[in-house]
Amino acid sequence: MRGYKRVATMGGMSSLVADRRQADPRPPVLFLMGPTASGKTALAVALAQRLPFEIVSVDSALVYRGMDIGTAKPDVDTLRLAPHRLVDILDPAEAYSAGRFRTDALAEIAAIQAAGRFPLLVGGTMLYFRALERGLAELPVADPAIRARLAEELAECGGAALHGRLAQCDPAAAARIHPHDSQRIQRALEVYELTGCPLTELCARPCDEMLPFRVVKLILAPMERRVLHDRIRTRFQLMLERGFIAEVECLRARGDLDLAKPSMRAVGYRQVWEYLDGLLDRVDMIERAVVATRQFAKRQVTWLRADMAAAWLDSGQPRLLEQVVVELRARGFFPKDTQCLC
Repeated sequence: MRGYKRVATMGGMSSLVADRRQADPRPPVLFLMGPTASGKTALAVALAQRLPFEIVSVDSALVYRGMDIGTAKPDVDTLRLAPHRLVDILDPAEAYSAGRFRTDALAEIAAIQAAGRFPLLVGGTMLYFRALERGLAELPVADPAIRARLAEELAECGGAALHGRLAQCDPAAAARIHPHDSQRIQRALEVYELTGCPLTELCARPCDEMLPFRVVKLILAPMERRVLHDRIRTRFQLMLERGFIAEVECLRARGDLDLAKPSMRAVGYRQVWEYLDGLLDRVDMIERAVVATRQFAKRQVTWLRADMAAAWLDSGQPRLLEQVVVELRARGFFPKDTQCLC
């Protein structure tokens, strides 16, 4: 794919890998991953309407109620056709974590499998996918003294300085964490000070736990990076037309939310909030939101490139759905008598 490192294309997995997967007796779970605005939701809904899939959302923003337009949450009609688990489960004032997601997702997967159906996990929060598949590293507990000092340094020097320090000791984390995400930057620095080991390295250590299912992974992305950039801009314009600014105004009016809350760090929300604060004019707000979304997509692709077990799909290819079904059958995902309404 031009603009992306094509790790493995559909149909390009070796027969040895395919044989190993087919020999794995554990029931399969499908991971449908990809950068934002790549069309994951539409493909997942199409699959769920034609095959015995049930969808589990893997998105750190879709968990929040009242955050619908700016998160591109599936609308009511779509959710009626293809219900999504782990959507609208929290108030925006609450925090969600990779650990809690893993617990919730494992429970949903077990329930879907018990009903004789196939779990389809779809989204763009790569940390959640990794936490589910690999487990979570045992990280040190918070150190109040270090946290207080880092908070003082943040107030005195600014987030850019702390982000720059993180780039020196843990470049991978710095590339993954947005410079405005002060909470995660400080936690990564705290872990490094406590252990002498980068957070990225700790989190990459394999988990001994054996999952009760095998994972089949597909990555959906346009072949041309420019196409994704155009889709991001168009989608944000549509969000504004559908009332995104009014949505953020309602959230602000509650009085218990601010830009330090994890929910309000969702891409696009900060820029609209700052526009409502008078810090940005409308043109600047749009441009900054689009650029922030593109940067977010770039970080997602960086994660995805490292996954050598995943197969890449071009979201613009004709007969995409049929191609996915063919490949899933080839990988032994479905019993031979499973019917598809393609």
